[in-house]
Amino acid sequence: MNKVVTSGKTIEDAVRQGLAKLGTTENQVAVKVLEQPSRGFLGLFGVKEAKVEITLLTDTTTEPPKVETTHVEIIEQPALSSEEFQHEGKDPFQEAASFISDVGESMGLQVEIEIVHRKDSTILNISGSDLGLLIGRRGQTLDALQYLANIVANRYSDSFIRLVLDAENFRERRKKTLEELALRLAGKVVRTQKEVSLEPMAPQERKVIHAKLQDHPEVKTYSKGEEPNRRVVITVRQSK
Repeated sequence: MNKVVTSGKTIEDAVRQGLAKLGTTENQVAVKVLEQPSRGFLGLFGVKEAKVEITLLTDTTTEPPKVETTHVEIIEQPALSSEEFQHEGKDPFQEAASFISDVGESMGLQVEIEIVHRKDSTILNISGSDLGLLIGRRGQTLDALQYLANIVANRYSDSFIRLVLDAENFRERRKKTLEELALRLAGKVVRTQKEVSLEPMAPQERKVIHAKLQDHPEVKTYSKGEEPNRRVVITVRQSK
């Protein structure tokens, strides 16, 4: 099997399901968006699920990915460009940036959006004053805005794209906080020989914890529970 069609509440959900069925990773497939989630509240939510077609690239070999700890290194891949994704003459990245600006304006904020195309993703850097309102507690508002911005962008693209929103370098600061937490709790597990369960986290934050401790000689991690209450557990690594 080298092609699957999967559905999900979001395009990312559908892609994850397809990758699991093919037993591969995102850099080894081509993704075509067949259907966007139906419009509903604010023209963004609805009951109709997203549908994608995922085709395994024939010039790659795959191995089953390790859940939550898979790392992909992309070497000498050309940076993304807006022209590659334009649909009906509209730039999906600019459309997403305009959406973020409109949300900021509705909150009484004047923000500027810098679009940075990287090798495997596009970063929308938000700058302005009082950005704490857009970031929210532990980045929850920023994550929700990122989710919506991705929906907006993919409306105007025939190929699946992923946007990452950042504000005041929050993503990097949050990553460092999570890495410090991971090491501190790992030390506690080693001292007490009892596992520790963290509070529910978003998938990208769980990955930070897993990645930080994946080579730890005395502890290991795994995730349990269902979204949005899925959490990381740190436990003692059994000696071989």
